[in-house]
Formats: sequence, structure tokens, C-alpha cells
Amino acid sequence: MKGTTILLHIDIPTLPEIRSLIGLRSDACVSIFLSTTPQTQHVKASRIAFANLTKTALEQLDASGFDKRRRALLAAELAALGEDDAFWQFQAHSLAVLATPDAVRTFRLATAITDTVEVSDRFHLKPLLRAIAFPQHAFVLALSENAVRLVEVFADAPPSRVRIPDLPKSAADATGRASVNDRSASGRIHGSEGQKTLLRQFARQVDSALRAVLAGRETPLIVAAVEPLASIFRGVNTYPAIAPHGLAISADQTADTVLASSAREVLDQLYASETDMAKTLYKTRHGQRRATTDIGEAARAATNGAIELLLVDIDKVLPGTVDDIEGKVSLAAAASAGSYDVIDEITGRAILAGAKVLGVRKGDVPGNAPLAAILRYPL
Repeated sequence: MKGTTILLHIDIPTLPEIRSLIGLRSDACVSIFLSTTPQTQHVKASRIAFANLTKTALEQLDASGFDKRRRALLAAELAALGEDDAFWQFQAHSLAVLATPDAVRTFRLATAITDTVEVSDRFHLKPLLRAIAFPQHAFVLALSENAVRLVEVFADAPPSRVRIPDLPKSAADATGRASVNDRSASGRIHGSEGQKTLLRQFARQVDSALRAVLAGRETPLIVAAVEPLASIFRGVNTYPAIAPHGLAISADQTADTVLASSAREVLDQLYASETDMAKTLYKTRHGQRRATTDIGEAARAATNGAIELLLVDIDKVLPGTVDDIEGKVSLAAAASAGSYDVIDEITGRAILAGAKVLGVRKGDVPGNAPLAAILRYPL
């Protein structure tokens, strides 16, 4: 049974892309997030919602006295996107539109997102963090002597096969032999050790082919294979985000949908384990004055590059500003073109300083706070 090939059109941002967007500043940065649908016949509602959110953004700029010439450029960029029939024909479950008067970036996402518009001098990126955080997304490498494929797994969408140039079709194809199971003496490669040598050659070629697709990502890679190939691949793997636990199943006989279902269980375990370890570490560091849930303290720590690990409530928004020099927080009564999400800004500064960020639900943040920061040194 074969799995689904392409049902959604998805652009998952990489961490380097996120870092680049965090550092971008403009006289107007419009961040629009809206629900979409892969069913083209029902996409009209999404286009109407996009037009309404665009109108809201432009009204905020008008209220701030924004330059009319620059406003016209921005409006033209957004209108062109709204009128692009080909673009709207291929969507997923949500869409992120990040626009300035000079350019527009879009990301089509598999995860559900609440319709939102933010206007500031920087982009609102926390919904994108949800798209790249556990447990939303993973790759499954289905590996056997007879076949190999990479399957992309999403939380709210069917799995999709990933096309990989130069990926060997099988171990025999990779080694130029009729079979890797011939145990008869043949030159220097024979017996069980010779078979492992051939499988190692196969695994190296698979790893090399994967680099073109996985480079720059931190998405978990789950290996679905039986022994000895599972251990052999782990021994030659160069992708840092390989999951510590894989799926001990015969990959060439398993449907993509079954792989995805099993992978989600692995992701749930990874996410729960990582979150629990973060909360335990928070308790330890709090006793050492190296942890805080205070927004002001976290903002100063992020500004000074002092955050090691940050747990963030992905649903909470606090409008305001954060001073660029000292990290002082000034909260606003309501969102406007002169403010932005303070939590989003703290998160961005932490990421740029090399902190690890976990996007979690409110119940997973110590004290049900909007965020919890574990610091590199005491306050």
C-alpha cells in the first residue's frame, strides 16, 4: 500500500530563515496569519479574510500617519498577492504573509492558526515558531535493503513523500551488486562482515543524499528500520537532529500513513520528555537565581544574551515595546502600529543570542506564566 504523495503545498521556514526575519526592520512590517484550505473550491473564504486583514493593517498605518507613498507600495504588494489566482490555488491549512513596502514573504503551513494581523517596525513571528517546534513536524526515513524513502509528517495533515535527488533505490543499487546478501567469498568482501560493509556504503550514500534536503533544519529525523541497518545508519549519520529513538519496523512493507502515525507517537514522547526536562531544570535553576518568569527580567536577559532556554506560551500576546539597549519593557493598552508583541520580541532576541526555544501551551510554563527563562548566569 502506497502513502499519500502531495496533498498539501507547504513551506516550512528553517531556523536560519527565522533568524533572518527576526533581525529585519522596516518602516512598516505587516504580519498576517490566516486559516486556509487545500480544497481549492473552498479557498474563496480565505481570500476574503486576507482582504479584510489587509484592510485592518492599512487602517493601523493610516492612524499612525504613515507615509502615503510607502503605504501605496505596501497596498499594491498585498493587493497583487490577493489577486494571484495561481497562488491561492495551492494552499495548506494556514498561511503566513510577511510584507513590507518593498517585498512580501509567504509561508504555507500545515498547522492551524488563528486569524491575526500585526503591524510594527518588525515582524510578528511566534506563529511560525509553532510551525517548526515539537511536536508539529518530523521526517521519517524509511530504510531497508530493498528500498528507501523520506516521508514528511505533520500534526494536522497527511504525510507527504519528499523527492530527493541522488537517493539510491536500494542497497544493491548503491553498491553496484546484484545483492548484498551473498555470503560467499568474493575478494575482500564476504560473509556477515562483508554484508555490513556493503550496508555501510549504502547508508553513507543515503546520508549524503539527505543533506541537500535537511541542511539548515532542526526538524527531527526518525529512522524506521530493522537491525542491523538501523544501527549502521546511525553510525554514519551526519544530521544533528536525528531522534534518539526510531521505529523498529520493516519499512518497505509499511504504508506512509502507518509510518506517520507511529512517528507522531515518537514525537509526543520526545516533546513530553524535553518539556519535562526543561521544567525540572527550571526548578533547579530557580533556586540558583538562574531562572525567571518575570517579563521585565526575561526581556533584560534576552537583550544581554543571557537566556539559555526559553519556554514560551505560544498563544499569549502582550502588546508593547522593549528597549533596544537595556531591555526595559513598556506595555501598551492595545495593539497598534507603534507596538508589537513583547513576548515575540523577547523570543526573537533569545533566538538570535543562541538560546533554545520551546513553544508550549500555557500549562507547560512554570506558574502558568507567559514565558519562563532559564539563564546562563545568575540575575
